[in-house]
Amino acid sequence: MTAGTDGAASKGPVGTLSVLAVDDEVPSLDELVYLLRSNPRVNVTQAASNATEALRLLRDHPFDLVLLDVRMPGLDGLELATILSRFAEPPAIAFVTAHEEHAFDAFGVGAVDYLLKPVTADRLAALLERAVPSSREPASVASSGRLDVLAVDTGSTTRMVRREEVAWVEASGDYVRIHTKDGSRHLVRIPMVTLEEEWLPHGFVRVHRGYLVDLAEVREVRTEGARTSVKVRDTLLPVSRRHAAELRHRLLGGTQRYQQ
Repeated sequence: MTAGTDGAASKGPVGTLSVLAVDDEVPSLDELVYLLRSNPRVNVTQAASNATEALRLLRDHPFDLVLLDVRMPGLDGLELATILSRFAEPPAIAFVTAHEEHAFDAFGVGAVDYLLKPVTADRLAALLERAVPSSREPASVASSGRLDVLAVDTGSTTRMVRREEVAWVEASGDYVRIHTKDGSRHLVRIPMVTLEEEWLPHGFVRVHRGYLVDLAEVREVRTEGARTSVKVRDTLLPVSRRHAAELRHRLLGGTQRYQQ
């Protein structure tokens, strides 16, 4: 099944996002398509009921964002996400699923978000903003003092982002993606190790090679077998084994720095 489109599928500026929804459950897919078409940021919505159909659509059209269910016949959502991550210009990937236990694997294949069903318009709007921020251009960055303030240049606007506004930081190649407490994201060219060095005395801790988090924003720590994750506000992030002990130590009030 392929739902109709609202226009030609092509990437565009803010307010013209193209989104592909993939889910083998027809009622869930129809509801997701309805919510997407009701969102003012989305002007193109296509749908697929399996990975094969999704790949055909992706071959013919570029999409800003692909929303995936996890459990599907044939290639499941995680396998499809792995394939998409190898594209020359991969779309942002987010999971919309009823199965919370796959969050670790979702972030492991580069997902930018993980939304549990049932989906509401507000939660979907927040996902869209996190997955495809209003400013799609990589920002340049300047610093003030010991990186207490980042001057984030997003084209014609420069926003001063204070360290206290940041909930967590994500490594992205030669850049880092700053996730602020108001839900905005800023891609800046600065080494993760630099922020780690400067922000460690101010309540931040490395939980994974790809993530630096503000301890004050940690809502819970989960352990499932050998896997550990941390919930920062509404986002579940993986914790690597080498960083798990340091995270717990810091949460319990310790200040000793972990060894590289």
